[in-house]
Amino acid sequence: MLTSICGINWGDEGKGRMVDLLSEKFDVVCRYQGGNNAGHTVINEKGRFILNLLPSGILREDVVNVLGCGMVIDIKHLCEEMKRLRDAGIKITPENLKISDKAIITMPYHVLQDVMEEERLTKATGKPYGSTRRGIAPVYADKYMKKAFRMGELLNPELLFKRLPDILAWKNMTVKAYGFEPVAVDKMTEYFKTYGEPLTEYITDTGIYLNEAEKAGKNIMFEAQLGALRDIDYGIVPYTSSSSTIAAYAPIGAGVPNLKLDNSVGIMKAYSSCVGEGPFTCEYFGEQAHKLRESGGEYGAATGRPRRVGPFDVVASRYGIRCQGADEIALTKLDVLDSYEEIEICTHYLLNGKVINEFPFTDVLDECKPVFEKVKGWNCDITKCRKKEDLPKEALAYIRLLEKLCDCKIKYVSVGAEREACINMYE
Repeated sequence: MLTSICGINWGDEGKGRMVDLLSEKFDVVCRYQGGNNAGHTVINEKGRFILNLLPSGILREDVVNVLGCGMVIDIKHLCEEMKRLRDAGIKITPENLKISDKAIITMPYHVLQDVMEEERLTKATGKPYGSTRRGIAPVYADKYMKKAFRMGELLNPELLFKRLPDILAWKNMTVKAYGFEPVAVDKMTEYFKTYGEPLTEYITDTGIYLNEAEKAGKNIMFEAQLGALRDIDYGIVPYTSSSSTIAAYAPIGAGVPNLKLDNSVGIMKAYSSCVGEGPFTCEYFGEQAHKLRESGGEYGAATGRPRRVGPFDVVASRYGIRCQGADEIALTKLDVLDSYEEIEICTHYLLNGKVINEFPFTDVLDECKPVFEKVKGWNCDITKCRKKEDLPKEALAYIRLLEKLCDCKIKYVSVGAEREACINMYE
């Protein structure tokens, strides 16, 4: 069984929490795109963990975790993340962590380039992209210009160090144009030695490993970062990530383009949240936003930035479900709405006075106005509910309404951060 766990909206939907929960039934968990520009927060009996690069399956000892070829890997960040988990008692060995030899290395100069451009945009236009400033766009750009380093090159340092001066001569033309000091070859050489050498025993051809696992009948889960609206092709460009967050890309980004998904599980919150810049039609402001943000703890796991928040957005969610080819949905953070006597839902958009039901092209999103409908809230604590029969009728009605409006089965509903705080609606 090959299953993708993917985000339906702007990211931060709770994918890490659901991967941690569902990975009990899987042998392998594979990240297939993105880098350390987003975080998956997982809370279980071992503690509270924020994972940026490592798959959420790393918290289960019997699960093999894969960093696929579609990823961009900050090797310093990865070494530090591995140490942090080991210090917390999590086992990490070459047997349960495998890194694709074809994955791209995020370099310090990519981070510098990201920061420089965000600062330039802020000063010149007042409209930065809202980057996490972790080098993601520059490193993906270098990948497609064929001027990036791959993890497999760490296994042949002689050739790696031979390439380095030419790459830096090219990159420093950009760095100097921004008014910064050029990046030194010796510093980057030392960087590779310090943070690259400890990872060499984990580097392998993950395509071979995953194909053999599939032939052996292993269950493989593909873990996405961010959501459909941050996809480089289908998202709200340019306020997106620089990789494909779409479930259909999972086998490609994992290293097994010959394999096909059996199931796509889409993750969406019981309300909306968004980190970064760009259009966000259903956004709350003022006290409305403050209450929802504080109730949901809506601060970025990777950056700590406060997330923008709003009610559930049907238009955006239907679009995300279609992009992800979602067969079923996991609805997270339903308990955040416990204190609401009435709950708003954004059911449609208004564009130039006309009601629209389909998610529009980015250029006109800023002109769209939300159309809200109110439903009755349950106004009580649901965090101890473990079966659908335990839920208040208003909570059950809210779930069924979202299911109908989005035209996709909501199979799982989380009512808390703990592993057991999840309800299977179809048991």
